[in-house]
Amino acid sequence: MAVVVAAVLVPLSPAASAPQAGAAPVVVTFEDTFDGPAGAPVDGSKWRFETGDNVDNHERQWYTDGTDNAALDGDGNLVITARRENPGGYRCWYGPCEYTSARLSTAWTHTQRYGRFEARIKMSHGQGMWPAFWMLGADIGQVGWPASGEIDVMENIGSEPATVHGTIHGPGYSGSEGVGAGYGIDGRFADDFHTFAVDWAPERIQWSVDGNTYSTKTPADVGGDPWVFDHDFYLILNLAVGGRWPGDPDGSTQFPNTLVVDYVRVTA
Repeated sequence: MAVVVAAVLVPLSPAASAPQAGAAPVVVTFEDTFDGPAGAPVDGSKWRFETGDNVDNHERQWYTDGTDNAALDGDGNLVITARRENPGGYRCWYGPCEYTSARLSTAWTHTQRYGRFEARIKMSHGQGMWPAFWMLGADIGQVGWPASGEIDVMENIGSEPATVHGTIHGPGYSGSEGVGAGYGIDGRFADDFHTFAVDWAPERIQWSVDGNTYSTKTPADVGGDPWVFDHDFYLILNLAVGGRWPGDPDGSTQFPNTLVVDYVRVTA
């Protein structure tokens, strides 16, 4: 996995920064900057909650729809908070749930085929934490997963504080066989905000962190299996606790544990 060294940025001259003649205009099709008073819920016209547990991944949290687990902070951010608690008596796949968190989706509010999908995020941290900004095919209810396709814009596991992963999943390359790459930095992603993005076009998906492109996938990369990225997808933001990939939290994991999102923006 590549380690990125900080680069010196040189301001562009006015001539260099001018848009090219004939370039297609960029249209913002979805945006949330999470402005509002501290403690306010997310905008229900943009996000809906997906509640319950997730036995498929062996996650240990119960996803709730309350402001204890997802709320604005009053400074223009969404804070998703994972807590060690079970105030509702929730039962997970392994018995009484030990944690709560939140998973937000645009499945009912915004779907899109192709474009740029980006978010500025300050990572959670600690063993067993599993934050993600990702997309699922909007036809998942009809064809199931992985035939629907999955595009992981950003995933991180707490045991790799300096690395994020960008991955695609489809028939023949799902789960641990997903096709992707990692991106590393000096330090921890939890120490500051970073911008994670996917630029998605017909037969090409490209990942970047803070404007640095680190991976591009095309149909040639899926080994002859179906390329299932030519239909509408929807966005998901979540903070999982535990799971097959990150493993469970341990005594060093701090709770409450937060994932802070400055903005989410989609353009076409």
